[in-house]
Amino acid sequence: MGRYVVRRLLQMIPVFIGATLLIFLMVNVMGDPIAGLCGERQCDPATAAQLKKEFGLDKPVWQQYLTYMGNVFTGDFGTAFNGQEVTELMASAFPVTIRLTIVAILFEIVIGITLGVITGLRRGSPEDTGVLLLTLVVISVPTFVTGLLLQLLLGVKWGWIKPSVSPEATFSELIVPGLVLASVSLAYVTRLTRTSIAENKRSDYVRTAIAKGLPRHRVVTRHLLRNSLIPVVTFIGTDVGALMGGAIVTERIFNIHGVGYQLYQGILRQNTQTVVGFVTVLVLVFLVANLVVDLLYAVLDPRIRYA
Repeated sequence: MGRYVVRRLLQMIPVFIGATLLIFLMVNVMGDPIAGLCGERQCDPATAAQLKKEFGLDKPVWQQYLTYMGNVFTGDFGTAFNGQEVTELMASAFPVTIRLTIVAILFEIVIGITLGVITGLRRGSPEDTGVLLLTLVVISVPTFVTGLLLQLLLGVKWGWIKPSVSPEATFSELIVPGLVLASVSLAYVTRLTRTSIAENKRSDYVRTAIAKGLPRHRVVTRHLLRNSLIPVVTFIGTDVGALMGGAIVTERIFNIHGVGYQLYQGILRQNTQTVVGFVTVLVLVFLVANLVVDLLYAVLDPRIRYA
């Protein structure tokens, strides 16, 4: 196991460098960021040259990337064009989005897996059909429609929640936004768990456990559920980074100043330092989440051994 972890950590290095290089190049071709600093009027050549020199944009792209990566390893993600340190923006945005992601992941685990297990054990029943139809509707409806509808009903019409989240963004305020953010993924987790449970239910090891006279709850939790959760854990693990980076719509609807909000503002203002810095951290989140998922495989299935 230890050798496997070391090997995976070494594999993460070229993946991290390649991903950040690709992101850096893509962000730098979005347009001239200096043009956006002068408003609607075009910057005069002297001012533009001074700004480019100040932010290091007068150097070749490869040199900018090497300088950026060297600063990243020292904890310096650069300075936004408004003069604010990117690390300061991260310190205010990431805690909010992390709380929002935790709420969304809890919805996926508790509701998604529970519904998946129930429908998988009762495949073909009216409950199974109803849940499948409901998840299909949730997947088909765009997130912004679900968010605006819940905001209108629960926040404006009935007054059960605040239509917009306060700057503190406590867990209680993030329940509805977390449900909106997790809605599509929750539906996929339900369907994935249901399919995996229904397939493994017909396996030989389940029949053997039943033939031995083991209690039904032990067969389900100890044998059936552990093996069925492997594809579900894979999906949830990769979904952590997707939820953090893909919360732009949800955060805009509920006025949450998190990672999605900062990415939106950075793209809108062509603030390359902010976009690259935030996406670099999200790449690390993806890599760490995938490593944790791979390690969980051995916990869920004892037959898996890493040499």
